Amino acid sequence: MRFDVALVLSYLPAIGWAAITTVGLWIVALVASIVIGLAIAVIRLHGGAIVNTVLRLLVEAIRGTPFLIQLFLLYFGGPFIGLTLERLPAGLLALSLFGGCYMSEVFRTGIRAVPRGHIEAAECVGLSQMQILRRILLPEMLVLVLPAGTNIAVGLIKETAVLSVIGVPELTAVISGIGSETYAFVEALTLLSLCYWALVEICARLGRTAEQRLSLYRFAA
Repeated sequence: MRFDVALVLSYLPAIGWAAITTVGLWIVALVASIVIGLAIAVIRLHGGAIVNTVLRLLVEAIRGTPFLIQLFLLYFGGPFIGLTLERLPAGLLALSLFGGCYMSEVFRTGIRAVPRGHIEAAECVGLSQMQILRRILLPEMLVLVLPAGTNIAVGLIKETAVLSVIGVPELTAVISGIGSETYAFVEALTLLSLCYWALVEICARLGRTAEQRLSLYRFAA
């Protein structure tokens, strides 16, 4: 038996579309995770006790269970509560909630790390809560949360592979299908690993570059 990568590469157009789908899923889920995470963090810090408890339990449930189970519960269990979603929306929603709950803890820690004196000074000059959030909290918090946020973003790339179990046509689903069709399983899995490694490396490098630039900006300020 010989290692025949050319056999798998003959399906390059399909792999290319799968890669585009994976990157698209990741970008949408990452943006949604940031929005959800920031919203949960702000509400937990400034909301009432009941809301805080509900959100805390939600975050703990998401962080304490495997993503695969969450995906199955949403996709297969959703119809029992009147929530019927197609494969792609279900996958995106599950991935966004998963990432959002992790992001919320990072944002909450980052907001708490901003010196209280900066917020009090902003209140003294008459800034509203939204202005304080936009001009004080977010810029200072971003520098603090970027390393952990990058790790979550990298994790989301790898979690997109789980969406293959409900038939979302991303990299894992397509390349695994090629392996089954050609019986070149080792070649297919090797190529799949290289694809994810490349995506993760790009994301990590972008995160490091952003972190360095923000650190320079913070030092200059």
